[in-house]
Amino acid sequence: MINQVSGTDLAQRLAQTPDLQLLDVREWWEVERAKLPGCLHLPLSEFSQWSTQMQELLDPKQPVVVVCHHGVRSAQVCAWLLSQGYPQVENLAGGLDAYALQVDPGLPRY
Repeated sequence: MINQVSGTDLAQRLAQTPDLQLLDVREWWEVERAKLPGCLHLPLSEFSQWSTQMQELLDPKQPVVVVCHHGVRSAQVCAWLLSQGYPQVENLAGGLDAYALQVDPGLPRY
């Protein structure tokens, strides 16, 4: 089962732990429109290019929150990370769109 984190809970955690590992799996054009600061951006469409380097990109001993537009692509990556030995993985419920509605109305929605 993939743990879900709400936008409001994520905002609180980011305030307490600014170095929280955030992985954004949206496309480049999406990140250009709206993004959370500090996200590692690895588009799901480029999975074959970055998946073999994951241990170098994200610390498996630290929590990871995965982000996409509505939470579907990020859920896929969460499942994959769990299978790769990342025990502390969470999906941003509703994605960046829900985060904008719950936390940051100034964040562009698309």
